[in-house]
Parts: sequence; C-alpha cells; structure tokens
Amino acid sequence: MVEKKDQMVIIATHGGENPELASLPFVLGNAALAMETQVIVILQSTGVTLAHKGCYEHVFAAGLDPLKKLVDTFAEMGGKIWVCSPCIKERQISEDMLIDIAKPVTAGAVVNACMESGATLSY
Repeated sequence: MVEKKDQMVIIATHGGENPELASLPFVLGNAALAMETQVIVILQSTGVTLAHKGCYEHVFAAGLDPLKKLVDTFAEMGGKIWVCSPCIKERQISEDMLIDIAKPVTAGAVVNACMESGATLSY
C-alpha cells in the first residue's frame, strides 16, 4: 500500500487574463484544506500577478466565487501561497508589493515541495 501524504501542491500559471484558470487552484485548494490536507499554491508565470496587492480582488470567473473570497478563505484555512522569485522580478513586482500570505521561493523549494507531496496539480 502506498503511504498517503497529507500535502498537495497546486501550480498556477494563469493570472487575471484567464479568470477560470486563476480561480480553480483555489477552489481545489479550499476543498483539500477542508479535508485536512496541507496545500501550497505556487504561482508561476503570469500567475504571480495574482499575488500583487490589489490584483486578485478584480478577478471573477463565471460560476465560481470571486477570487478574493476564494483566496481569503484559503488563507483563513491555513493554505500557503508561494510565488516564483524570477517571475516576480521579471514583472518588476517587489516583495513589499505582495499580499501578506505570499512568499517568494526559488526552483529548489518548488521541487522539494512537489517531491514531498502526495499530489501535484498544475493549472
């Protein structure tokens, strides 16, 4: 029998340009947190723009809760948001411009988290 790991990593690569794909990682993340699974959403590529203060509040996908509600719930339930350091640098987003829950990380941290997780999803 395979050992169950109680962590899930969700890699999100879309920002406000695709509201549905920006929101779904947090829908699934919230479901996993409700099931007592630790969740790290890792924002890469244009997804890092969601961690910029004032950005995610304006993302709405048809049929889903507003992204602000999803992210706020995710934070309240103990979810973690990591952002790709090179991706924010490329977009001239500094750490002080990030929402409180966002933590810049490098590739090594992402690889370690994925290898320690029971599941890794990508959007």
